[in-house]
Amino acid sequence: MRTLEHPRSDALCIDDVLTALADPMRRLIVRRLAEGEHEMTCVAIDLPVAKSTSSHHFRVLREAGVIRQTYEGASIMNGLRREDLAARFPGLLDAVLEAPQR
Repeated sequence: MRTLEHPRSDALCIDDVLTALADPMRRLIVRRLAEGEHEMTCVAIDLPVAKSTSSHHFRVLREAGVIRQTYEGASIMNGLRREDLAARFPGLLDAVLEAPQR
């Protein structure tokens, strides 16, 4: 299994994480990943945007360290980096997930 490049847990930057989470589509992705018990493919998370825009959102989340992406065969699997985020920024992810949606 090959993992796409993402920041180490000790190198997560609060500015990058908050910027990634500022977008409603990216928060939707994070919520869907948090609801699931397993990693999910990009297409399993139905977003009301073009495929290229969806890919951009997943890339921003990965580069900020919010999600981990790995190849499983021809599919890219996405997983929330709960433990890494909780260790570096305690309570942040829970606050985002519990915040009311518009």
